[in-house]
Amino acid sequence: MPSLPPTTNELGNMTKEERPPQSQRKDFKMRLQDKLMRSPMSEKLIPGESLLWSQSLETLLRSKTGKTTFQAFLKSEFSDENIEFWMICEDFKKIKRNSTLTSRAKKIFERYIQAEAPREINIDHKTRDLIKQNVQTPTRYCFDEAQRIVFSLMEKDSYPRFLRSDFYRALLESVS
Repeated sequence: MPSLPPTTNELGNMTKEERPPQSQRKDFKMRLQDKLMRSPMSEKLIPGESLLWSQSLETLLRSKTGKTTFQAFLKSEFSDENIEFWMICEDFKKIKRNSTLTSRAKKIFERYIQAEAPREINIDHKTRDLIKQNVQTPTRYCFDEAQRIVFSLMEKDSYPRFLRSDFYRALLESVS
């Protein structure tokens, strides 16, 4: 069974010699793109819908197919922790039971927020401390500030890269 590709944090901690070769990363990206193009999701894509995604990141994320496509693109670049965190926050806001809220908040904090977390997102120290306090008595909105920061990072960096990518261009060509 093949091993999972390294996370962005793992890649960052690797020496040059330990990193997967560029060709291996490109191969992974091509396989992921091919899988997406052949998926039932791409068949459900309404002509013109993928073109609308270029209007804004919000428009892209409102589309189930857009969100999945964007996530696949980020995964192909080994940088999907931000979209993963953003989506988990959206689900977190829908939790009604306090006991579930508390346990889920702790898991989210440990996976994405705390220093050296396995899927650590890029937020400032002040926000990290604020969330650490919020998680002690969590509400549905205790991750809002981090989610806002992550959205802004995606909007300024990942989203424009996605729109310029061969990944997105191939998708546009496949539905036209």
